[in-house]
Amino acid sequence: MPEGVKIVTKNRKAYHDFHILETMEVGIALVGTEVKSMRDGRVNLKDSYARIDRGEVVLHGMHVSPYEAGNRYNHEPERPRKLLLHKREIMRLVGRVEERGLTLVPLSVYFRRGKVKVELALAKGKKEYDKREAIMRREAEREVSRVVKENQQS
Repeated sequence: MPEGVKIVTKNRKAYHDFHILETMEVGIALVGTEVKSMRDGRVNLKDSYARIDRGEVVLHGMHVSPYEAGNRYNHEPERPRKLLLHKREIMRLVGRVEERGLTLVPLSVYFRRGKVKVELALAKGKKEYDKREAIMRREAEREVSRVVKENQQS
């Protein structure tokens, strides 16, 4: 990430469950206590996804813990949150999601110049054999790097 960007959280499971085809940076509509809670890093993207409802992109399943000093004005932790995109971007996403069976998955939440941004990905779900193949490839790379490291030390 470029300088001036503070990463709040990442969705590591998204890379395991999906083939990431395209990413984009989008804004998100939040209330004050949500922003304060995000500054403390109290966000979870684990089972979150975005859906297009009535011409708007809405993020579902993102858990933002209530702000401790928020009293009665605190937010609901898992409420749907509107993502901020231009109309032409939304129309392009509608075509891709409906036509090809792709899905919208948030990859990370971060602050850029004081504004909360979401890295949204256009993704295609992995099959079980794809996941096993990726795990085997990762383990093979670890083994190779371990052997190379041992040979360098000898």
